[in-house]
Amino acid sequence: MSSFLKNLPSTSSLVAAYATISTFLMLLKSMFDLMVPEKARESIIAIVQEHIISRFFTSFTFVIEEEWEFGDNALFRAAMVYLPTKIGPSTQTVLLGFKEKHKFETPPETGVPVWGHVVDEFENMKLKWTLKSKKSKNMLYSRERKFFHLTCNKNHRDKVMKNYFPHVALTARSILNNRKGLRIYTYDQSHCYWESTAFKHPSTFATLAMEPDLKKFIMEDLDMFVNRKVFFERVGRTWKRGYLLYGPPGTGKSSLVAAIANHVRYNIYDLQLGTVKSDFDLRRLLTSTTNRSILLIEDIDCSSNSRVAQERPKDSDDDDDDDDDDNAKAKVKKKSMPPSSQGVTLSGLLNFIDGLWSSCGEERIIIFTTNFREKLDPALRRPGRMDVHINMGYCTPAGFRVLVSTYLGIQEHDLFVRIEKLIQAVEITPAEVAQQIMKSDQPEVALESLVEFLSAKKNEVDEAKTKKAEKDTKQEEKLRAKKNGVDEAKTKKEEKDTKQEEKLSGDQDNGQPSESEMRSIYLT
Repeated sequence: MSSFLKNLPSTSSLVAAYATISTFLMLLKSMFDLMVPEKARESIIAIVQEHIISRFFTSFTFVIEEEWEFGDNALFRAAMVYLPTKIGPSTQTVLLGFKEKHKFETPPETGVPVWGHVVDEFENMKLKWTLKSKKSKNMLYSRERKFFHLTCNKNHRDKVMKNYFPHVALTARSILNNRKGLRIYTYDQSHCYWESTAFKHPSTFATLAMEPDLKKFIMEDLDMFVNRKVFFERVGRTWKRGYLLYGPPGTGKSSLVAAIANHVRYNIYDLQLGTVKSDFDLRRLLTSTTNRSILLIEDIDCSSNSRVAQERPKDSDDDDDDDDDDNAKAKVKKKSMPPSSQGVTLSGLLNFIDGLWSSCGEERIIIFTTNFREKLDPALRRPGRMDVHINMGYCTPAGFRVLVSTYLGIQEHDLFVRIEKLIQAVEITPAEVAQQIMKSDQPEVALESLVEFLSAKKNEVDEAKTKKAEKDTKQEEKLRAKKNGVDEAKTKKEEKDTKQEEKLSGDQDNGQPSESEMRSIYLT
């Protein structure tokens, strides 16, 4: 044994030999790269891998990244939904979490952590999933990109492609359809991707303070849209629908959006145009939304960083100098900004909602809300982009009865007639009515509070009308006095002219020469 150890080379000899071999291999690789063309190198490497290296390996790996082309990878999403159902005893690490904080007594939901493994069996095939992560090389969007490695026997490659992946997609779709919870997504500008949370808004069409006919129309329109896939394919149109909600603040626009989402069971993507840097980013993030979803852009005319409202043509020329100066400063500021941070343009938004980019998805509902519909460009409001315009006006007697039934649980009361007359006499939003009837659980107290509020508001309206009438009366009197002054001055002038004429005629009758005659005599 000792003689064997003595015959072994020293550590320094091994290190020197390793360095020599490494240097030789690096030199050989450099010569290979310099002397062999690139296409020939690729062919040689492919042949070596296929006929030599592959004989020593029996496995094959599929790579499923989080993104595909301009949007999210649907297969990656399906795997994220499917794999938690396959977590078993062989899984060594599991991701846990709660969706609802107040239900800790229920078991937590499971998920696949990064670098976690899940083993699945399908049609006598053993498949190993691994969720991995890597840093993005793009300096503008520095975030981690997740991707799956699916390892299987290389002889099962075609079978996995034809049978297993469709099975994963169909199972994930079935799981999503059976889920009761909806999601609401918001755009993270710093990392340029959608973040989501559970959507638990309780609003429904039954609780909306709207006219019954308008409710019925919206619900029927939504149901018809959801069931018309074949129709849209036959007529050659993108399967989408646009709704424009306009009206004063507090009239229930956001509640209507929630009711639509709960009715059709669609997730909501809430987009603030001011957070989007350019039209390219707009296309990128909108194509990453899923089918069967609602794209919501609230207060579209008030987006600070977008140029949707600013680009519209002027309807009148009554702008003052201050507005012109502000517009000029804004233009200079826009020109000084880089193209990637100038915000969303009107043409960019139009191209997505009704251009060629609108075909990158189906069964989508686009909803815009605004307080002032006239501020939007006509091209944005036309049919095909905003198909249905819904005026969210002030509260009506029918809306009041819905609110009272929802909040107080009553259908009739002695004060209903008086309240309905006051509602017809003043402009009050459903939010203001709800605020008053929420002050007490006792119907009598709540309704009396509403009567006092409406009466005070009516008095304010009457006082404003009285002041306006007095102001109009004073203006009329002032105009009348001015007119009378003009008439008196005109009368005095006529009297003065008449007296002068009479005086001249009297001088001529007395035989005195006129001014012209005296002048001619003087000149002679």
